[in-house]
Amino acid sequence: MEKPSPKSILSLDLGKKRIGLAGCDPLGITVTRLPALFRKTFESDLKVLKFHCQERNVQGLVIGLPLDSEGKQTKQSIFSKSYGIQLGKALNLPIAWVNEHSSTLEAIDRLNLTNDRSGKIDSEVAALLLEQWLNEGPELTKHERSNPS
Repeated sequence: MEKPSPKSILSLDLGKKRIGLAGCDPLGITVTRLPALFRKTFESDLKVLKFHCQERNVQGLVIGLPLDSEGKQTKQSIFSKSYGIQLGKALNLPIAWVNEHSSTLEAIDRLNLTNDRSGKIDSEVAALLLEQWLNEGPELTKHERSNPS
């Protein structure tokens, strides 16, 4: 897969309780873990995400899909896809989907944390997804509904 063109991106690890967040600079050089968003309603989540998008001049979203070990959909990936599409439309931003299988284990290992409820692991997952996207793509698309490769 070809590397995507660099731009300011907001990466999301969507969960039922928290949304892990990370961003990168417009040149795609520096990935920054941002404080996790503790979810409330879609409208309140959207307000916080709009703020980040405006502050960082975001041009697209990278959203993790927690597929199973065979690359198949899970209940959480179906939720993430639906919620992500809703966010992309509300923010009017293109999306790239990244398979996040085993990313939580990698984030726990990187941070040497267990039983974290602060959201640090969630945001570290978002940073891992963004790093993966910067290296492998896929390119952003408007409200794409296909599976990640």
